[in-house]
Amino acid sequence: EFVTPPFESFPEALRCLRGLHRYVHERLGEEILWATSMPCILAGEKSIPIARYGSSNLGRMKHVYRVGLGYRYGRVMQVIAGVHFNFSLHESFWPMYRDLLGGEELRAFRDAHYMGMVRNLQRYGWLIPYLFGASPAVCKSFFTDKEPDLLVFDDTTYYEPFATSLRMGDIGYQNRKEEGMGVKACYDSLHDYVHSLACATMTPCPVWEQIGVKVEGEYRQLNANQLQVENEYYSSVRPKEIPRGLETPSRALLERGIRYVELRSLDVNAYHPLGIDEDQVRFLHLFMLYCLLRNSSLIDAEERREIDRNLLWVAHQGRDPQLKLQRGGRAVLFREWARELLEAMEPLAELVAVQSGNPGYLETLREQRAKVDDAELTPSGRMLREMRERGEGFYEFAHRLSREQWRFFEREELDEGFRRELDRLAGESLERQQRLEAENEEPFDRFLERYFAGQVEGCRNDDSPAPASS
Repeated sequence: EFVTPPFESFPEALRCLRGLHRYVHERLGEEILWATSMPCILAGEKSIPIARYGSSNLGRMKHVYRVGLGYRYGRVMQVIAGVHFNFSLHESFWPMYRDLLGGEELRAFRDAHYMGMVRNLQRYGWLIPYLFGASPAVCKSFFTDKEPDLLVFDDTTYYEPFATSLRMGDIGYQNRKEEGMGVKACYDSLHDYVHSLACATMTPCPVWEQIGVKVEGEYRQLNANQLQVENEYYSSVRPKEIPRGLETPSRALLERGIRYVELRSLDVNAYHPLGIDEDQVRFLHLFMLYCLLRNSSLIDAEERREIDRNLLWVAHQGRDPQLKLQRGGRAVLFREWARELLEAMEPLAELVAVQSGNPGYLETLREQRAKVDDAELTPSGRMLREMRERGEGFYEFAHRLSREQWRFFEREELDEGFRRELDRLAGESLERQQRLEAENEEPFDRFLERYFAGQVEGCRNDDSPAPASS
């Protein structure tokens, strides 16, 4: 994972991301980073290693969690890549916004409006895979056990002619099995959200019980509950707070409220060395502001079904000019709804452009409107067109772009101060790991028992279990 610290401007974040890529590039040897969300040629489940984090109880917990993901959903799901975009408003914004609208205590006001933002990001989130989806095709080796319901592009590649993001479709990382067992997060309020996920981490699941937890002395999963930990629940957007120590995400949210919102529906931009470019970030800035400022009613069961179907339809059929989505029980042409949203964002783009002194926000909005008018301008449309024109399957296409990006970073110079800082951080991290592993720890079984009872203290933030999909 390439993780940037929080910045007040996106150029700073992208500069940091660029430096991280260059730093890693120096250490890859003959390897290259894959340029797309969907993986390259796979040789079956057993060829995919599960990440290891050392011999400490904390390291073992991270490893066993991912072993559990492999048993539950297959290891192939863990080699899908994406971009997470984290967004928050400056703390000085909230008192002014509360005074403007009136209302409750400041933290409750902030949490309520962030949750409203999360609901709107789900309502209108289908726009993201259309505009930026870059996975309309996939290597045949991705499917290890059965033939998919996809068309054959060539001897090595499956695709769908109007697909935008198969990663966000029903072949990607989803909680399909959990949905059948009743796990569905509730976004009515922060408390409802936390409660719904916490319940799933404490509710035994008969299907997962069949896997077993500890079999012949080896852990297959952390537990047999519907979710091993809260982060196992996949969603395109999450409210987040930074955990302290081994604090669970839910406990962090309840204790201190929502710090930021994480949008998880971005495919890796195969056409940019960083996996995301400035135009995308500018649009995401506008889109997330729009979703915050727009009224946001609660999501009932019928709208939840519409939201899930709309995202799936756009992922698989988004570039179909006749595609219709569901809105309030009625069918509406995708293009009409998309144009309506982009037009509604225009006053906001004008305001942000003036306040920031950056006219690029208006240009970015025009570019997205052009994509809605002409689906061939989308990354997914461009990708399939290039594959046809060059006679490339998915692997050849992705490998070509991966090599181009390798050459890009080969020419890049890394700031020496940035390199020294990362060297220092890496060294300190390894030292912390060594100290942790040198401690006389309790048995792992007991550690897990106390962790799930909320009795483990004193661990660092960066030792918390990481998200299931990153």
